[in-house]
Amino acid sequence: MSQIQELPFAAIQFYATASYRCSYLPTEQARSQVAAPGHLIHAENYSGLVEQGFRRSGLFTYRPHCDQCKACIPVRVDCQAFVPNRSQKRAYKAHQHLRAHTIALGWSEEHFDLYSRYQTARHPGGGMDEDSRAQYSQFLLASRVNSRLVEFRDEHGSLYMVSIIDILNEGLSSVYTFYDPAATGSLGTYGILWQILQCRQMGLPWLYLGYWIKQSPKMRYKSNFKPAQCLIDGRWRPLTDELESNP
Repeated sequence: MSQIQELPFAAIQFYATASYRCSYLPTEQARSQVAAPGHLIHAENYSGLVEQGFRRSGLFTYRPHCDQCKACIPVRVDCQAFVPNRSQKRAYKAHQHLRAHTIALGWSEEHFDLYSRYQTARHPGGGMDEDSRAQYSQFLLASRVNSRLVEFRDEHGSLYMVSIIDILNEGLSSVYTFYDPAATGSLGTYGILWQILQCRQMGLPWLYLGYWIKQSPKMRYKSNFKPAQCLIDGRWRPLTDELESNP
């Protein structure tokens, strides 16, 4: 377990936002700690911030800073030691015919159409299904760090999935993935497995999956990829069955 040290970014400032309704736990009020100014959050600094539990949404770099709730727990997969379970093996086999194409971040009407269909099917009523083109671009296509967009297409060229990934010093950060909501066979699981394999091929130890929230059905899946570590009280520690029962 690695001890998290004091943030070493002298020029970066951190401030807390006002409270807002939590998008994962509707009964809770959330706050975020934001890293600023944005132009200093380059690839090197961002790698260090992710180690401290930060994430980004476009150019906005943040971590949970709630007054009472501690449900959001950063989690990372130990890619070298990872062993897929039976359902994950099935998901990988079901989609191993897809071909991945890594490209720079950029606008695509085809990508936006897939994103819109995914949001409408998977997150109805959550607000994201009503995103405009500008909001989509700000959320997924704006970055000051080392980001990549990965397309997954079948042998006929049909687009099934898109992943946004950040390359860090010690791993990959899975920013966001959207896919054809009509597809069967756990495409989302396949996407994570593909990213784990990428970490192995690049010699990177960790895949950062963002925040695991036990109480949120949409976020619990992240604990299915083991072995993993979670960041609690400033220390990365194993995500054990005991922690899953009593986070």
